Amino acid sequence: MPCDVVIVGGGPAGLSAAIRLKQLNEELEVVVLEKGSEIGAHILSGAVVDPKALDELLPEWRTMDCPMAEVPVTDNWHWQLSKGGKTSLPHAFMPPLMSNKGCYTGSLGNLTRWLAEQAEALGVMVFPGFPAAEVMLGEDGAVTGVITQDMGVAADGSHKGDFQPGMAIEAKYTLLAEGARGNLTKQMKARFDLEANCEPQVYGLGIKELWDIDPAKHVPGRVIHTQGWPLSESDTWGGGFLYHQAGGQVALGFVTALDYKNPYVSPFHEFQRWKQHPEIRAILEGGKRVAYGARAINEGGWQSVPQLAFPGGALIGCAAGFVNVPRIKGSHTAMKSGMLAAESVAAAIAAGREHDAVMEYDAALRESWIATELKLVKNAQPAVAKFGGEIGTVLAGADMWMRSLKIGLPITMKHHRDYEELQRADLHQPIEYPAPDGKISFDRLTSVSYSFTNHAEDQPNHLKVADMELQRVSELGVFAGPSTRYCPAGVYEWLIEDGKEPKFQINAQNCVHCKTCDIKDPNQNITWTTPEGGGGPNYPNM
Repeated sequence: MPCDVVIVGGGPAGLSAAIRLKQLNEELEVVVLEKGSEIGAHILSGAVVDPKALDELLPEWRTMDCPMAEVPVTDNWHWQLSKGGKTSLPHAFMPPLMSNKGCYTGSLGNLTRWLAEQAEALGVMVFPGFPAAEVMLGEDGAVTGVITQDMGVAADGSHKGDFQPGMAIEAKYTLLAEGARGNLTKQMKARFDLEANCEPQVYGLGIKELWDIDPAKHVPGRVIHTQGWPLSESDTWGGGFLYHQAGGQVALGFVTALDYKNPYVSPFHEFQRWKQHPEIRAILEGGKRVAYGARAINEGGWQSVPQLAFPGGALIGCAAGFVNVPRIKGSHTAMKSGMLAAESVAAAIAAGREHDAVMEYDAALRESWIATELKLVKNAQPAVAKFGGEIGTVLAGADMWMRSLKIGLPITMKHHRDYEELQRADLHQPIEYPAPDGKISFDRLTSVSYSFTNHAEDQPNHLKVADMELQRVSELGVFAGPSTRYCPAGVYEWLIEDGKEPKFQINAQNCVHCKTCDIKDPNQNITWTTPEGGGGPNYPNM
């Protein structure tokens, strides 16, 4: 199937690129491939959205039945938590860039569904349920498109009765909008050495729930962020969020930075502890959980942005990594990157070019407001990572203030790969997490059921372990099996029976596609790949 541009990923970046391409040239044939069962099925974010990019893309969006327009942010709180109490941090002490004035809170999944409608109205071909599994390369090594995942393959590799081979989507340019830690993005970064001149990307794991709460407690537009407890007890850092959204619901979640050292840390259980904090529990009591999910988040910032263009394609959105960590926002920068890529690609096609590296996009982005914004906060994440939550936050705040006042020090702090930070189990004590109460806190498998995850069981395992012996000797023997704790979906288990070798069991049908295993495995021995189309979570309103 030939086209002008194929976009891998139907998130904010991919759909913004598709819309901009058709705005610039309605004759362009644009294809969007989305691995989820529908647009938005795999989208998970807080979310508080800065409308800056949306204003540029579709200026009339507030009057176009866009779901994000329903709840503007009205109230903004930031809490430093101790085990039993809190300290409110005055916003007057925070740099102006931290303000949520003019932002909106709602479901990013619903925003992408709406963006898909706008794209299709312009003639974009949107194909949900079709993961891009392989990149096609021309004789000169340039990317010439992608091949979608085969359908109907049994676990033993044989073809079932409903087998359908993947489709080759040939394109003049391929835009990778896979989100954080995409499989094809990883391959292209390695093939074209796109990270040669930047710091390594680092990540956090965001775990989220959606609750219907007591209407008397609901304050539409209220935004709460927290830091400190409970991660302060395990020398880990991150924080929580709780957003009062439409329909009497709150979106709440917890982000754990994946550079933690203690292999006994469980981000899922830290989230469950956080919900039991008196201030959080008071909001949730009397309510009902209706959805659950998890996703890795780019946290590297400006110094981790790789070369964005390569022969035949480019990285956009979280595939490249434009999250503003202190603001906990990345949708607006993702959308803008897609728009900038679209503008450069449309111009290249108009000039008769194809399959080359559109470096104009890379240059344009580095001169855009994305760069201006991310440079202001580039030392925030590494300052907290290096100096800890309390001292690091003070230093990060000082650095952001100085940069906002244009007196910033000429220093760019460095990153260390998350898996390299994990330490041997014998250097730490196991953490005893409290049992769930079934009202506020829950177990993992019950939680996964609220992600509405589904994979056909008779298909090849999409979680590839390169060396099972290394997994047994090192991941279990040296690090005490952190995969059983870092995974928020209970995918990994070590089955240990007397007189038998430990068995590494992979419950791939539970996978919510968060990619944490691909990031945090201490030996980089696990690779996440695309499962059969439509598999994974089916987030309704996340």
